[in-house]
Amino acid sequence: MDFLQTHSFSLWSHVDYLWIIVFLSAVWTLILTAPIHYCPILFSPVDVVVEYGDSFSVNCSSTDKTHQFGLKWEGYDTMENTEEIFRSVDVTDWEMKLTCYMYSNETQCSQDLPVTIYKTPDSVSISIVDHSGPMIEGKRYELQCDVHDVAPVQDLTVKWYKGQTLLNQTTFTDASKTPVNETTTLLIRPDRADDGAQYRCEAVLELGAEGPQYPIESLETLSAEVHYKPKHFNSIETIIKNDEVTLNCTVKANPAPTYTWHSEHLKEEISSSVLQSSTVLLSPGNYTCTTTNSLGSDSKVFIIKSTGQFGINTSTSLSSGSVKLQFLIFTFLLFKRVLQ
Repeated sequence: MDFLQTHSFSLWSHVDYLWIIVFLSAVWTLILTAPIHYCPILFSPVDVVVEYGDSFSVNCSSTDKTHQFGLKWEGYDTMENTEEIFRSVDVTDWEMKLTCYMYSNETQCSQDLPVTIYKTPDSVSISIVDHSGPMIEGKRYELQCDVHDVAPVQDLTVKWYKGQTLLNQTTFTDASKTPVNETTTLLIRPDRADDGAQYRCEAVLELGAEGPQYPIESLETLSAEVHYKPKHFNSIETIIKNDEVTLNCTVKANPAPTYTWHSEHLKEEISSSVLQSSTVLLSPGNYTCTTTNSLGSDSKVFIIKSTGQFGINTSTSLSSGSVKLQFLIFTFLLFKRVLQ
């Protein structure tokens, strides 16, 4: 009995699958052979991009010569026995819908005119979230761009710039047709090269060739003030002592740094960034400069050496030059004798 039940279930399962395949094939055949609906209505222009409060004109016509036309907008209906209908429309409704429909011996159809109603932002502003004053190098900050009263938001793109460099851009998926306020943010981690950089955001309505072709920029750029500690390019510099010696410890930092010098050859405290042998006795030895501001400090060691410390043997150099000269003279005399 179990055997018969098992095989009976298996048989019915296969029959079910067969009926499903037949049904789907029939549906697919109907889709392929169904006549394509064509509505011979033509709009001029084919679509409209218009600012709220303005007006536009549209012409509705057809390739069918035996017809009646109707134009419907905000509950307004007419029927006219003409080849085309011309209307001038004032845009005072964000949800307006403009439809042209026709009746003929062969066709009864209608078509909506694509209308995009837009409004440029009242204002675009940029700010730093939960922060005031200078930024610190290496820390993370959030910039915020506020766009006020703009439509349609699904066509809005907010672009972030540092100087002329595009950093990021944001688009929106809200399907609202009426004006809204939008906020977008950008995370930055400034370094010392960003001190004085100009950040800005732009609100751009991407409305195609029929729409406005200009962006709405933030009213004010945000000028970044970045604080960073002193940092020398190298920590050690060796200098050969000549008649004039200059030790330059100047380094960029914000806030401006202070300088202190340490050496066994210095008899007094010095706070300038540069030491010159014309004003300070600079004997061969080590001089350490420490640069400090409120964020930290960095040191650099200057090593002054006299020419004698490099062990240059002038007598050996002269002797070597004399040997070379004698060799050249000998070669010349030997060549001259061969020619004779």
